[in-house]
Amino acid sequence: MRTEYGHYLGCPRGWAVVNTQPHKERLALQNLERQGYRVYCPLIRRQRSHARRVEEVLRPLFPGYLFARVDAEAQRWRPMLSTLGVRTLVRCGERLSLIDDAFVQSLKSRELDGVIVRPRSPYRVGQQVRLAGGPFDGLVATIIDMHEHERLTVLLELLSRAVKVQIDDRKISPV
Repeated sequence: MRTEYGHYLGCPRGWAVVNTQPHKERLALQNLERQGYRVYCPLIRRQRSHARRVEEVLRPLFPGYLFARVDAEAQRWRPMLSTLGVRTLVRCGERLSLIDDAFVQSLKSRELDGVIVRPRSPYRVGQQVRLAGGPFDGLVATIIDMHEHERLTVLLELLSRAVKVQIDDRKISPV
């Protein structure tokens, strides 16, 4: 039976969602692989600032989670619960809540050199945009910085003065 979220309850095969201990995704992945499980942890590039340096690092797309291929009828999955680095498995009662192969395949199809690639932003620094909704509805602004998590910093002219505002990129449209 398929639920609205794509989980298969009662279906014996799919990908189990493994909840790892904080920052222990790599440890859990290695230990599960050592036990013979097929495991997948999608990675994404993120910028990290440390000691006045900015560097790109690989981080899990879903921090604290990874996926393990399971055949619940033919394979024992309970040993996963006592694996070093694993906190628990996402379950519905005592049954595993499995994710369909199509979901994991769609993630893998977005990879380039083993890393999930974000779609290119339709916006660029210096572009004029129109704000939609909220107190600035209809005003035109200029993008001056682009951040992760779909946030932009724009420059607005308010009361004859330039004002910086951070805004979600879903609340703007190109001019």
